[in-house]
Parts: sequence; structure tokens; C-alpha cells
Amino acid sequence: MADEKGSWKRFKRISFDSKTFSKRALKAENSTTRHAHKFVLNKLDSLRNVKRHVVVWLTIMGLLIVGVALQMLWYQQAYRTAAWKDGGTYAEAVQGPINTLNPLYATTPAEQSASKLLFSSLYTYDDTGSLSDDLATSMTIGQNGREYVVGIRDDVRWSDDVKLTAQDVVYTVGLMKSAEVRSVMYTRGEWADVTAEALNEHTVKFTLSAPSASFPHALTFATLPRHILEDVSPGAIRQSAFSVSPVGSGPFTLRLLQTSTNGSHKIANLSASSKYYRGAPKLARFELHGYKDQEDMLRALQTGEVNAAAGTDAQKSDLPSSFKIKLYPVNSGVYALFNSDSPVLKELKIRQALQAGTDTKDLRGAIGYDVPDLHLPFVNGQLEGQGIPAPVPLDVAKATGLLDQAGWKLPAGQTTRQNSSGQPLQLNIVTVKDPTYEKVLERLAGQWRKLGIKVTTDIKDPSDPRQDFVQATLQPRNYDVLLQKLVIGADPDVFAYWHSSQASRVGFNFANYRNSTSDDALASARARTEQALRNQKYKAFAAQWLKDVPAIGLYQSVMQYVYRPSVQPEIKIGGVPSETDRYSDVRYWSAERIPVYKTP
Repeated sequence: MADEKGSWKRFKRISFDSKTFSKRALKAENSTTRHAHKFVLNKLDSLRNVKRHVVVWLTIMGLLIVGVALQMLWYQQAYRTAAWKDGGTYAEAVQGPINTLNPLYATTPAEQSASKLLFSSLYTYDDTGSLSDDLATSMTIGQNGREYVVGIRDDVRWSDDVKLTAQDVVYTVGLMKSAEVRSVMYTRGEWADVTAEALNEHTVKFTLSAPSASFPHALTFATLPRHILEDVSPGAIRQSAFSVSPVGSGPFTLRLLQTSTNGSHKIANLSASSKYYRGAPKLARFELHGYKDQEDMLRALQTGEVNAAAGTDAQKSDLPSSFKIKLYPVNSGVYALFNSDSPVLKELKIRQALQAGTDTKDLRGAIGYDVPDLHLPFVNGQLEGQGIPAPVPLDVAKATGLLDQAGWKLPAGQTTRQNSSGQPLQLNIVTVKDPTYEKVLERLAGQWRKLGIKVTTDIKDPSDPRQDFVQATLQPRNYDVLLQKLVIGADPDVFAYWHSSQASRVGFNFANYRNSTSDDALASARARTEQALRNQKYKAFAAQWLKDVPAIGLYQSVMQYVYRPSVQPEIKIGGVPSETDRYSDVRYWSAERIPVYKTP
């Protein structure tokens, strides 16, 4: 207690000297300022002096870091690559509405494409254009050339898991032949005199009324399920539920047939079939978009609604630079078909004048991309060896001379030729709505007008039910000239287009061409199996065809395929029968990629 009091007394005696405190504070301030100048400000001056060296070293370090990163990426690219993987959705645009998924009634490119993806057939075409087994495993031809026995696989199942048998094949043939069913395949007439019989579950026998070397190519029809359709009356099959929700045996199965959100077109949503006998496709899904015209297809490509389009006439300038465009020739030809029953064109000299005065090279130039020339009723390569008829050269002077000889003179100061009665030389050219055909039509009409012919053109829309193109135009041959594509196929049997027996309302001889020499050559060639002999017969027919001029070959058809680099269509075709044969390797198509390591 005493000590505490003493301490307090000493504290009270401590006095505060402000002058002394101020001196000491000033001394501390001066000392701090000297240290700041010495250890901070002077160092900053030195740093400014070495700034250039610091920047150089920092730049060098940055370059070293970037170099190391690039080296790592470069080495990574050496042992890594992008590979296509399973899965993904492939969206393809095709022209034509999808009104049915029943192959018996497939007429538009979109409907025919759907049939190829959903159904299988006895035979198909490989990427070389050769006939190849699909459902079939063997074929035996009888000695008389009229019997074909075909064995089929025993591991094929429909998408509802029912086994596919020979009875399904026989049933399908019956549907194609039925007048009540009215299949579009029946109108070709190739099945009228053919009978089909199931010898057992895996063997079918076809019997023909006469030998036909081209018959194996007719076995590419889609096979339909008997167990689904046998309870439906033939006349009701077209409107049955099967036509919008089919059961097939192809590489894909139907998930949903829907209308697009804006109502402009229909989309067939397909899934890869795990039951497909040749192995499930790499794709998980396939979307088939059916557009009404080329303009809609181009818009869908530009907006990313689809990532590929078949049969489009889009130009490179219409698409983003990343798009790829490939051309595939197909075994079809575009012709100017002359109606031989027309009052004007029944005169041979008129047809010969048009032949000599038509510049087909100029017509092909109007298309916008390269297409092969075509001057015969066959596609290039179907006739072999020596003696193939040469094309008739362009000769405008010869054309005008022939018109004069035929009695059609060009009065002074006039642009249209007239006969002795004062009637103008007039032709009506009809074609279907198609941008390419329309370009060729315009150029062709211009060439013929220069010859003194008054040309009128008529463009029909086959998708418009009000026009009824088949019944109102094709069947009555309501035209002078028809600009039309003829599907020739893998075999050069063109009997259906040029034999006089087919010059009827239901036939495909749209030129009404009749010539006994041509008839004999066509009938004899299809009845013989010796390839060399058939070749000679077809050369004889081609020579007569050029002389009679029932048509002018304009160009061989080409399928233009456009796709984004984000997908990989495995199309390897080169001269195949039709555009749908692009699907020969569809199970290998891809829509997704992933990085993978390379193996050493």
C-alpha cells in the first residue's frame, strides 16, 4: 500500500515540456524524410532508368511462355485428332411434300427418300451403281430365262419384332399388281405378267411371261409387312394408319411424323433401328424435312434448320463459305420430248430442224453448274465399244433450210414462219415447276424463236391438285414438246419409254414414238441375257432413234448435295439409278465429332 502511494506521488511530479517534444518530433520527421529519399525515391529513379531492360525481359518471358504453350498444342495435335462418333441427329432437306410414308404411293423425292430409309428390298445398288444383295442371299435363273428363284435372309425382323419372310415379298407383289391398290409401281407395267410364289419361308419364285434380262433390277421394290396390312382392304390401304405410321425393316424406324412449327412443311423423325440386320446406323436420329420448293430448302440451309440438302440448285454464293457442295451424276436424262401426234411435229423435217438448231451446250451453261452432255436415249457409259452413234452437230443453217423445205417460210420483216395457208409455226413447251428446268426452258425457247418459231411455255406444278398434271397433261399428251426427266436406271432397258406398245394413256412413251425397227431392237435386247448381243441391239436402236428424232437429249441429271462440315454423309455414288441411292451407306453417316488420341 505504501509503495503504491509513493509511485503515484512520483507520477504527479512528472512535468510536460512542449518545446522539447517539438524538437524531438522535428528530428524524427527529418530522419524519416531522409530514409524515404534514400530507400524509396532514389530507388524509383533507378527503376525508371532500368525500365527498358525490365520491359525487354518481361517481353522475353512472355514469348517464352507463349512458345511453350504453342509447342504443347503442336505436340498435342500430333497425337490427337477429331473423329466421328456414334450418335447425333442428321437433318436433311428434300424437295416435295410428305403426304404418305407408304412406298406404294411415294411420288415426291421426300416420300421416296423416306421409303428408302424405312424399308428394305430384295436388292439395292452399291456405291458403284451395281446391283447388290439386300434381303436376298442368292438368285437362280431358269434355263428358259423366265424363272427367277431368290433366297432371302432368315435374320430380318420388322420394327415390331415380327420375322420377315418370303410371304411378305409375295404379298407386296400382289399389292403392286392390284388395280384396287393403284400403286404408282403398278403403272410402270413391269409386274403385269409376273407371278410370285413363296416356296418356303426363305425362298421366292418369280415367273415371267417372257424372258427379261433386266428383271433383276425390278427387284429393288420396298417389301411391306403382310401381318400389318392383310386385314386392310386393298382400296383402303392408301388411307390406312400404315401410311402415316408404317412398320418397316430398314435402317431407321419412324418416331413421329410432325408438321413444322410454322406449318410450312412436314418432318419425318426417324430413329436408328437396333434390329437392322446389317448393323445399327452410327446416327441416333435422322430428320427428313420435306419442303415444297427450292427457295424453302435454301432458307432452311441458311438458318440452320437442316444441315444438309439433296437435289438443291443452290449456288455457292447463296451459302456460307463453310458449306460443301458435291455433284453426283445419276442414271437419268433430261429430254425435250416431241409429241409425234402433234400436227406440227408429226413432220420429220420439223423435228430434224429442231435437232440441228438446238445448242445443247448453251442449255447446259444456263444451269449454273457442270452437268454431263447427253445425246442418246441412254446415259453415258451404258453403250460400249465401237459404233456408238455420234451426236448431231449444231447447224443453224441446216435447221433453217429444213424448215423451208417443210413449207414453213419466213416472210420479209416477220419473226414467225408461216405455211402456205398463212398459219404461224407455233409450238407449246410444257415442263414442271423446277428452277433448273425453268432456266433450260427459257434458253431453249429463245433458241427456237431465233429459227422463226412462235414458242409458248407452260410450267405445271405437280404438287397442285387443281392442275392434276398426270391426268390433264401427261396421259392425254397435252403438249407439243415436253421438257421432262426420264429415269433410265442401271440397266439400259428403255422399252417403257420408246416402244410403240407404251404409246398409250397409261404408258410412259410420252413422245408417242412408233417405229417397227426400234420396236424389234428394244424387244430383242430385253429378251437376251448375252451382254455383247444386247449392246449391239441397243446401238441399232440408238441409231434409229437419232434418225427419227422423237426427242432431243439435253443433259444427264446430276444430284447436287449440300452439307455443313459439322456432318459427314458417306456418299460414294458415281452414276447410280436415282437420287435415293445416296443412302446405300447411310449406316456409316455421322453427325458428331470428338477429339481422340492417335495410336502409335
